[in-house]
Amino acid sequence: NVLKSKIFMPMAHPIPGGGVLLPGMFQEDPEIGLVNGVVVAAKEAFSDTSSYPGAKPRPDVGVSVDRDLISADASLAPGESQDFPLVGIRVTDLPDDSTQAAPAPAASDGQITGTVWLDFVPGGGGVNGQIDPGEAGLPGVRVDVVGPDGVAGSAITEADGTYVVEGLDPGEYRVALPAANFTTGASGVPWLSSTFITAVVILSYVWIWAGFAMVMIASGLSAMDRTLQEAARVDGATEWKVFTRITVPLLAPVLVVVFVTLIINVLKIFDLVYVIPPGNAKPAANVIAVEMWTVSFGGGNNQGLGSALAILLLVMVLPFMWINVRRFKAEREG
Repeated sequence: NVLKSKIFMPMAHPIPGGGVLLPGMFQEDPEIGLVNGVVVAAKEAFSDTSSYPGAKPRPDVGVSVDRDLISADASLAPGESQDFPLVGIRVTDLPDDSTQAAPAPAASDGQITGTVWLDFVPGGGGVNGQIDPGEAGLPGVRVDVVGPDGVAGSAITEADGTYVVEGLDPGEYRVALPAANFTTGASGVPWLSSTFITAVVILSYVWIWAGFAMVMIASGLSAMDRTLQEAARVDGATEWKVFTRITVPLLAPVLVVVFVTLIINVLKIFDLVYVIPPGNAKPAANVIAVEMWTVSFGGGNNQGLGSALAILLLVMVLPFMWINVRRFKAEREG
């Protein structure tokens, strides 16, 4: 019942169904738009790092930043530690699983350890570059250990900000926090912009008229003589041949009704194109009916051009109306 209401509600109420519900679904803010909420959730689900936009290292602690890449100034050997005291992050933006920052465990052979934390105590106090009570670790930060041949190992920080990179061969390494840790994070797609608005209007139209097409085709299928299909199967016909040679020809009158009706409605579509696109995207989604109304009554004050567009629209619709009239006459005579 829920699925049926989702499908048939827009057909019964096209303006609230397609003009209000769908624009809300496609809002760019993932907190509002359902589609972007799903897109952002999917991106975050497949990402193993957290995003801390605006983070930067505490000055004069042996850590520098270059194009959002934060790295240690000095090279390290396995068995040493490298901490990353960061600032520029709001306490309210910290993940829910963030806990009190802790010193990293002592590194053994083949390991480099350290802590990535927010070097800030709410209310003030503490020593710059040192882990103080009240300072939070930054979980989910990717830490790369880079050698002469590239990334030799990596790790993700724990809830207290600590990390351990293992399996390192003897040598000199640089420890870095990739720029992916500090990007803005997953954001919504501007579906209602001029780039995507045509696709959104098409989707709205398909959704609104899907119920009509389903009802018509289902009624045609229910009235079909099944014995013809069963006889064809008995004679060895494949399901594809049964569909193309029997089902489709028997359903052809219904398919013509659906096709012609949808073509006529596409040509004279007005409501969806008028209510879905925001102001800056309306020119990209413009159609004849909307242009006719705009130039006549929507501020253009050019009834002559509007009348010409109305005649053009009528001429485009007339052939399909003629097809419908002929079909109705043939059914009556038959």
